[in-house]
Amino acid sequence: MDLRQLREVVGVTSEFDHDTTQTPVEIADLTGFQKAILTVLAEESRYGLAIKRELEDYYGQEVNPGRLYPNLDTLCDKGLVEKSELDKRTNECALTDDGRDAIQADVQWQVERVALEDDEEGDA
Repeated sequence: MDLRQLREVVGVTSEFDHDTTQTPVEIADLTGFQKAILTVLAEESRYGLAIKRELEDYYGQEVNPGRLYPNLDTLCDKGLVEKSELDKRTNECALTDDGRDAIQADVQWQVERVALEDDEEGDA
């Protein structure tokens, strides 16, 4: 898969959609776990237990609710995720536009650096 195809996968169709010379402060300050939450929510909105299950599949171990929910609250406080009430006990979480922009910029930043390494190895 080349860089153009990877951009399409993450929803960045042009080199100029995001300024990747500087990673947004919000995403640079996030932990890997918080970035994983954003990545899970980039696919679709989910309630807490569904996020937990997806993260458990990714990490290959149980995710403690005492770790998940405070991190979701932090992402909400930063304006990257929003919660809406599904019923009295269940909230649905969704990326905000800022959250989607942040995770796309972070993924693009990583892809460009990996692609640069691949290109340099091919040139050698």
